[in-house]
Amino acid sequence: MIPQIKSTKLPTGVTVEFIEHGAATGAPLLLLHGLSDSWHSFLPLLPHLPQDVRALAFSQRGHGQSAKPRTGYSLDALTEDARAFLDAMHIDRAVVAGHSMGAAVAMMFAAAYPDRVAALALLGAFADLRTNVAVIALRKDVQDLSDPIDPAFAHAFQVSTTVRMIDDDFIDLVVSDSQALPSSAWRSLTEAFITSDLPATFTRIKAPARLIWGDQDVFVPRSEQDTLLSGVPHATLHVLEDTGHAVHWDKPGKTAGIIGSLMRDAAGRLPA
Repeated sequence: MIPQIKSTKLPTGVTVEFIEHGAATGAPLLLLHGLSDSWHSFLPLLPHLPQDVRALAFSQRGHGQSAKPRTGYSLDALTEDARAFLDAMHIDRAVVAGHSMGAAVAMMFAAAYPDRVAALALLGAFADLRTNVAVIALRKDVQDLSDPIDPAFAHAFQVSTTVRMIDDDFIDLVVSDSQALPSSAWRSLTEAFITSDLPATFTRIKAPARLIWGDQDVFVPRSEQDTLLSGVPHATLHVLEDTGHAVHWDKPGKTAGIIGSLMRDAAGRLPA
């Protein structure tokens, strides 16, 4: 079942499309998708989340059906959009779960606004985008992209994130999302990755963090999870076997179970 689709204009100047799922008055869970995805990324996960959770997912600027400004694709800008979105939803503090690029935004948000984050779930999280081999290669690959985005490129990119072939309809949906991100934004975002200092956020993250990583992740090696474990003060690691970069697609039930456990542990830090 597809949740009701809504939109809101943020004080940061962009209008974003978003969905809510679960209990209207439940514990808030903010979901941040990865590069070239949209809120659609969390469709496999939503049915597995506890019913008492209020899950919110918005398509970040440039992505899906959200606004696509010509500029403003730094990770700092995405972080400010996340803050503005919580403000627009009148949420003072939430559990924040991010996948890939979304995990980087979640880390930056938790470091910049520690009072707004009760706990973190970091799915397929990078420790340092500047030195990651896959990110460096992707930055090179997108230099010659043009609009409309080549469907073969979009398909190859999305399929590379999963070990199990999700059903064809879902793959078509996320490939369409990848094509919706303008080529200029692909370039701006990968450039932002290379210039972002994620390790500088580590010690400023006060919230407990659960790292959820697939042992077949072709983007993020285990060594980066170990770096996060040693650098982020309250981090624990959950390794999912036979699972790729998109842990919430390959193992939505197990991923949701870990997030649900985190939500229960964070209950005392969330607004009543």
